[in-house]
Amino acid sequence: MMAQFHIGIKGGANVTKVEGQSFKDKFRYGYALGGFMEVRMGNKFILQPEVLFNQYSTTLDSNFNHIYSNVFNPAYQSNVKLNYLSIPILLNYKLIGKFLCLQVGPQFGVKINKDKNLLQNGGEAFKRGDFSMLAGAQVKIGAIRLNGRYAIGLSNLNDIDNQDKWKSQGFQLSVGLAL
Repeated sequence: MMAQFHIGIKGGANVTKVEGQSFKDKFRYGYALGGFMEVRMGNKFILQPEVLFNQYSTTLDSNFNHIYSNVFNPAYQSNVKLNYLSIPILLNYKLIGKFLCLQVGPQFGVKINKDKNLLQNGGEAFKRGDFSMLAGAQVKIGAIRLNGRYAIGLSNLNDIDNQDKWKSQGFQLSVGLAL
């Protein structure tokens, strides 16, 4: 039996935050755009690699500059946007025929923007890489894909010489179209 596959495009909303000292415990909105491939592996499993542009947003607490002195340039803003090129590799398990799949897998992200408002002595305060685990569900209606997933960051995003750990966390809702 040959593997069957589809390619497609998708877009949606991210609702994210960064957990750690001096970040507000508040989710903020961003977006996701990209493409996906579905490779059928038997009757119950589908491998779904994706390439996404993900924007994550977070809000700094008012005590951030007191804890991390000399981090901000004069154009300080409390809202931080982190743009990533993300590569999720999901394993889909068909739960109800072709209609509903459960999804799980890792996501590798590389930060592609330099936030000019959050710098540490001329360098960046956030590390370039982010490794996360994803879990969610996908509903298929013909060529339409409706996705909802939760992402929990496993890597420390803090690139400031400090013991505080910063980790991403969020939800993603998206609509895709298999071509």
